[in-house]
Amino acid sequence: MGKPGREAVLSLLPRLRREYALDFIVANSENSAGGIGVTPQTADELLGAGISCLTNGNHTFGKREIVPYFTDECRILRPANYPCGTPGRGMGIFPAGQGRRVAVINLMGRVFLEPLESPFKVADRLVEEARKQTPYILVDMHAEATSEKEAIGYYLADRVTAVVGTHTHVQTADERVLPGGAAYISDLGMTGPLESVLGVRKELVLQKFLTQMPVRFEVATDGPTVFCGALIEADDATGKAVAIQRIREVLP
Repeated sequence: MGKPGREAVLSLLPRLRREYALDFIVANSENSAGGIGVTPQTADELLGAGISCLTNGNHTFGKREIVPYFTDECRILRPANYPCGTPGRGMGIFPAGQGRRVAVINLMGRVFLEPLESPFKVADRLVEEARKQTPYILVDMHAEATSEKEAIGYYLADRVTAVVGTHTHVQTADERVLPGGAAYISDLGMTGPLESVLGVRKELVLQKFLTQMPVRFEVATDGPTVFCGALIEADDATGKAVAIQRIREVLP
């Protein structure tokens, strides 16, 4: 979420990589530029920090200058169920060391969001394609409703390594390995300003709720920053998840 989130990634990721012996790192970047959207500069900053793949969501094209980047850079994804002809791609397959490859599929939910193509039907097609190339498949389900996230988690549980939720900025405590072998969490949470409302200056959000008048939201910049995510371990023989662990660290 904005500059505070990017700075937290730059600060913590090197240690986390060493501590957990990370092979592959994915981050959702759709709020990295001023809280809405991603720019070539913020994407390059995150990829340069060692992130292997960037996913996105309903704010994918919040910054106009990012559009050509989706053609030039294969390590950034947008929801695969966007309409045909939308710039970019919704799935990528990337090297992960020791000859492994990881498929990342970016989907977006439809409950309380745009009426896109069914993420379930799109997932059917892309998972089948990915499984021909690798057993390691990570799905970022960018959605508002936890019911929709859980539903697609169970729907794909025996076909993918993990289904992780993004979008609501609040980390959930329901991480588990589902029957079928997929790691699951409803929302990974936000990396950004802790003393805020979803990363936005709290006084601005309160003003909006109290007056119902238009308010220009700004990323909070004061106080500590929270880093949220999850560590997923997969079995080399099957690609199934062995464990999932929430990560939440606060930086002063």
